[in-house]
Amino acid sequence: MKHILFALFFGLIFSNETQAQVEYKVITSVESIVPNGLGRSRLISSVEEKNYKDYTTEQTEDDNTRNKSDRGDIRVKDFEETKLLNFYNIGGIRFQNIAANDAVLSSKINTMVQEGWELAFVTSAVESDSGKDDGQGIFITRYIFKRNKL
Repeated sequence: MKHILFALFFGLIFSNETQAQVEYKVITSVESIVPNGLGRSRLISSVEEKNYKDYTTEQTEDDNTRNKSDRGDIRVKDFEETKLLNFYNIGGIRFQNIAANDAVLSSKINTMVQEGWELAFVTSAVESDSGKDDGQGIFITRYIFKRNKL
């Protein structure tokens, strides 16, 4: 009898776990690495939801017509924009700015964790200054959170 109750108990736990639906949220930090502090750095979080299917077409050998969705429809009007500091100022790299950005990012992550989100993945990339005449560069990081749907 104990074995049956034990199996029933674990069966209920695992069946509830597999039925839980998960949602994801992406937060993006864009930190400028433009010399002299001329760039803009932000933490961006969309408030508005979009369905990728509204902007997707399927290309086949028989039908390779272009995707004619309007780019303006993809834009979101509702998003959070948090200012961050640039990596560089007039004197060069500014480590204090990096520490300040870390504090703001930690605050955002801690708030999301308190709201039931779990940090699932982090991915980053850089487009850096490629020489004397470039003057461009960003460091971008995407924080991907997940939680069980409420």
